[in-house]
Amino acid sequence: MDEVKRSNSKAIVTLVMGVLSLLIPFIGIILGVLGLIFASKSKAEMKVTGESGNGLVTAGKVCSVVGIILNIIAILIFFVFFYFVVNTDISTY
Repeated sequence: MDEVKRSNSKAIVTLVMGVLSLLIPFIGIILGVLGLIFASKSKAEMKVTGESGNGLVTAGKVCSVVGIILNIIAILIFFVFFYFVVNTDISTY
């Protein structure tokens, strides 16, 4: 009978952090970085223990990187918009 390998718990955390970095604005940068940190730790741990979860780690890494990039773009757009709103010379009276 084939033995079913357990998924590494850090690999699952990597995927969750990656998905949350896509969904939560501004805080997503922190979650994406945490996802990348957990990804590297889980890869090393999977080599030692023989657990499965390579697909979870890869998906988590991709989601984390995309989440970081999208959050940086959103923050830049926010600052550009704020700059133009503050520097308009429209008087209200």
